[in-house]
Amino acid sequence: MNSIWRLNLITIFFGFLGITLIARLFYWQILAGDQLAVLAQIQQQTTIELPAKRGEVLFADGSFLVANQPAYFSYLARKDQPLPADLATKLAPVIFNHLTVSATPSAQLTVKETNQLIKEAQAILEDRLNDQRLIWIPLARKLTQPERWQLEALNLDNLFFEEEQVRLYPEASMSAHLLGFVGSNEQGKDIGLYGLEGYYQSELAGRPGIIKQETDAFNQPIITGQFKKQDQRDGRQLRLYLDKSLQFLVEKKLERALGKYQAKAGSITVMDPYSGAILAIASRPGYDPGEFTRYDPQLYLNPVIAAAFEPGSIFKVFVMAAALEEKVIKPETICDICDGPVKIDKYTIKTWDNQYRPNSTATDILIHSDNVGMVFVGQKLGLDKFLDYFQRFGFNEKTGIDLQDESVPEVKPDKQWTYVDLATASFGQGFVITGMQLLQAVAALANGGQLVTPKVVDKVISDGKEISIPTKIKQNIISPETAKIVTNMMIAAAKSGEAQWVSVKGYQIAGKTGTAQVAVGGKYAEEKTNASFIGFAPADHPKFAMLVTLKEPQTSQWASETAAPLWFSLAQDLLNHFNVIPENP
Repeated sequence: MNSIWRLNLITIFFGFLGITLIARLFYWQILAGDQLAVLAQIQQQTTIELPAKRGEVLFADGSFLVANQPAYFSYLARKDQPLPADLATKLAPVIFNHLTVSATPSAQLTVKETNQLIKEAQAILEDRLNDQRLIWIPLARKLTQPERWQLEALNLDNLFFEEEQVRLYPEASMSAHLLGFVGSNEQGKDIGLYGLEGYYQSELAGRPGIIKQETDAFNQPIITGQFKKQDQRDGRQLRLYLDKSLQFLVEKKLERALGKYQAKAGSITVMDPYSGAILAIASRPGYDPGEFTRYDPQLYLNPVIAAAFEPGSIFKVFVMAAALEEKVIKPETICDICDGPVKIDKYTIKTWDNQYRPNSTATDILIHSDNVGMVFVGQKLGLDKFLDYFQRFGFNEKTGIDLQDESVPEVKPDKQWTYVDLATASFGQGFVITGMQLLQAVAALANGGQLVTPKVVDKVISDGKEISIPTKIKQNIISPETAKIVTNMMIAAAKSGEAQWVSVKGYQIAGKTGTAQVAVGGKYAEEKTNASFIGFAPADHPKFAMLVTLKEPQTSQWASETAAPLWFSLAQDLLNHFNVIPENP
């Protein structure tokens, strides 16, 4: 009986073992077969990437805004003989800049700082050299020609170089916010960040080449083994709408204006209102994209598309346009509350200059930038229609410009808006928007009512072929007739408003000042303002629309004395650039 029991037990054991083996074989060969095959392939070969040439960025005239200059990727091939024990010590002083990060340029480092960085680089190299899994041992990327010569002087027969490029900026830091820069991802590979470099990363980067070498069980190259090399595919070029001479002019005038008006920051953007093409764009303070690690990361963001602010009085033209389109007012409509301050709930709204003008027309309201008058216009429009046009003009969404760092400010849900909000919003306070949203909206007034997507790139160039970026018209916001009426009102505001003293003579210019208080700790600071001016010229068929903003100018809190003079000075230059002949020389 015991023999039979033992025999059954042995039978059950071997039966269970057989089933287990069959199950494991099924898993290895069927379920995990593909995964194990890939793993085996990885273990049997080593791979190294060869960088592709990154595409250049060109001005509208074809000259380089961003180019490339030769650099070198260096690596060692592990061979039968062991590597020299002191190899890391010899390599580190040559390539430490490429393995460590310092906020100080190499030429400005102290001896102590340099030695510390060399020590860190040596530790990194020792880890790589001792990693027996690496057949191709990467040393450093972006080496200069002198650094290559220094490495070659070490007479290493297993040292190799592959040519690559580093970004070259012929115009120094010009258009830094527009461009962005080339940084590194977690794997240490080049990647475009911010601006054009980030938005067009896939087009600019191209496809890297690959070298694959079959290895034996000891991870050594097999002489007769499989060797594959796939050539890299270079990135595409970008040709911009950016006008080189205009860009230079805008950057210089902005720099001088910041000093003259003692402003903390400022931006200027020039756009073709019909196509949405960005002809010039500049912001200060800026940074050097070739040395971006030395700057505060907050400076990387393009203020025109990523910084929101209360627009102030420049927003009045859009409320006026909406009211005219809805036919709740006409240019000659009389304001019946403009004889004094107006009380909304527990708030009292006054004019900016404490001057009151009874029986003002709608045109007068815009000329004098009358806050009380705009409350009148806002009430005529109504909250629902105001919110409708707020959306139509694109103030609750991104413009869609081809730059990576665009953001959209948070907008209060429609249900949370009150009639107090309507009153203050009618003259541009109580909400925030970006400069690009404003410029896109004013371009719609300039072009007859169409909301056009702003764009920076004109063409993508690859292998001699040019691919044009089409103009995108989102929708018709207002009729051409309404656009013409608002334009005429803006002409009157530019000629007879508070900035009339700087108006360019002989041209029809449509424009509007904006002076907005700055909120600090939930309250408006009495002495701090953001000054702006927006407009287009010539008014009948505009060559450009332009927005100028100055953050907290100290010489005057009024846009008519800071942003407006800068805008009109640039407008004169732009009209000359486009060969627009004055009507009354």
